[in-house]
Amino acid sequence: MDAYPALIDDLVAEETALDEIVDALDADAWARPTPAEGWTVCDQVAHLAATEEWAHLAAVDEASFRRQLAEYIGDADGRDAEMQSGRLGRRPPDGTERTGWALRWWQAGRTAMVDRLRVLDARDRLPWFGPDMSAMSFATARLMETWAHGQDVADALDVVREPTARLRHIADLGIRTRGYAYASRGMTIPDVPVRVDLAAPGDDDVWSWGPAEAPDSVLGSARDFCLVVTQRCHPTDTELTIIGDAAREWMGIAQAFAGGPTDQRPPGRG
Repeated sequence: MDAYPALIDDLVAEETALDEIVDALDADAWARPTPAEGWTVCDQVAHLAATEEWAHLAAVDEASFRRQLAEYIGDADGRDAEMQSGRLGRRPPDGTERTGWALRWWQAGRTAMVDRLRVLDARDRLPWFGPDMSAMSFATARLMETWAHGQDVADALDVVREPTARLRHIADLGIRTRGYAYASRGMTIPDVPVRVDLAAPGDDDVWSWGPAEAPDSVLGSARDFCLVVTQRCHPTDTELTIIGDAAREWMGIAQAFAGGPTDQRPPGRG
């Protein structure tokens, strides 16, 4: 299980990379709209902070997490409003009038979460908004969320992020959640395997999943694949080569994150 401490180190590295983008922003930059409709840069980071609070609660007090989640889900009107803001029923600390408040909220929450992850066993089970997950999968999901919302922030600020080997965690999660994307929509997953071959960032390596003889396949860069499975970019706005009906259907509904089903962004808006 040596991969688990390395995964947590990668999570911290991904969080630190986003810090470097937003650390010195002024009020106007924090208010800049992102590709997520209705969300500013501040909203994106506040969402990360809110989900870190939920994540920490799940990791330290399962009963309280399940009770609070049931209350949150049970308040349909309030839930819809909270979904629009991205704060998911969590309340930021005092001082939201100060520039950078969302970053400080996120930094405090993620530090507590990382500290908790480091004392868990990789196989420990944690509850979440979707199915329960192992601590290993939970840490991967936190990394994925950080990268995905960080992409929206980077796009809003016209920052070009260099892809890193950390994308492998996100690509692997995107593949493992193929079944979830179907189940969350009440759809039946086709009994057709899909081969995925992705060019790793910065070298000549290829990351591969699925049987080599699979009739359907997805080929391209790891970054493009991760943009699609995190719904940051429509498949047609990438250079992915998608072969076969099953592969095309999957890429149209791919969703590496928990919660109810959401749609890919329209073409041309990635």
